[in-house]
Amino acid sequence: MSKPNKISCRNLWKVYGKDAQSFMAVHSNAPSLEDFRREQYVGAVRNVSFEVTTGEILVVMGLSGSGKSTLLRCLARLIDATSGAVCFDGQDITKATPEELIELRRHKMGMVFQNFGLLPHKTVLQNICFPLDVQGISRTRREERGMELAQLVGLAGKENFYPRELSGGQQQRVGIARSLAVEPDVWFLDEPFSALDPLIRRDMQDEFLRLQRALNKTIVFVTHDFEEAVRVADRIAIMKDGALVQLGRPEELVWCPADPYVAEFTRNAPRGKIISVGQIMVPTSAAASEISIRIDQKLDDVAPLVLGSDRSVKVIDHDDRVVGQVERDRLIAVMFSDGARQ
Repeated sequence: MSKPNKISCRNLWKVYGKDAQSFMAVHSNAPSLEDFRREQYVGAVRNVSFEVTTGEILVVMGLSGSGKSTLLRCLARLIDATSGAVCFDGQDITKATPEELIELRRHKMGMVFQNFGLLPHKTVLQNICFPLDVQGISRTRREERGMELAQLVGLAGKENFYPRELSGGQQQRVGIARSLAVEPDVWFLDEPFSALDPLIRRDMQDEFLRLQRALNKTIVFVTHDFEEAVRVADRIAIMKDGALVQLGRPEELVWCPADPYVAEFTRNAPRGKIISVGQIMVPTSAAASEISIRIDQKLDDVAPLVLGSDRSVKVIDHDDRVVGQVERDRLIAVMFSDGARQ
């Protein structure tokens, strides 16, 4: 059974310029890029539609100015869309009242941004507990929750430290813990690790994945780093000029890019970690060896077996039926090329 949609985005536009609503109406709510350029409007988000299912991690990426962060802010209604709908558990939040939005943000949404936004005069525990303080939760209850979250994100023993006494990675952990304090259904993360050094960034990605395994949140995660996207995403949405160019699993984007822009985005992707055996197998021949690999294994995992065999290697499915074979030359060509299909 398929999972229900937690977020549904329908024909979303965010246009900047004088009287954007009139501009949209004049062009029948479908202005072209040329219309934007000629009349000096900015189409920050252009006619974007997608769903995010419960427990899914959707990564949104694109170059600077592609609209990814604007899209995230429209989803959380930190800014108002020009037109379109954003449904959260079936409720169109573009029509929500200010009071309804406050309740959603206090109880259903968690947000983490590149700028940690910690309160310098408050301790780690006080920063984590701040959303609960705003809710009017008693000090005893919020500190119990804060201590649990400090433990969860690896900050046990740091509860009474101030932000200035923490490393960048530790400060980001405080921000993550604070965003989880209200036990949100949906987690919005905008370049949360981009300000960190590479090694700390890798550690924080590992921490993020550990938390997701434990909490199973519905997540929209913005990044410009394709390797980071591949590590954390169930699906990836690539944006260009405010439009959604392609949406799919990492393997789909690498193997079948929708256009040259996506192909360039994925050109340096770690193909061996992304592409599965099923993509490169060919029909079985009598010359195949008795060695077998599974259709859903990644190329990195099977490379030693395939490269070490003097014959093609059989591919089996989940029922142990032979469904094809992988040839050594084919594997080498795909793993070490800089294009898509070979």
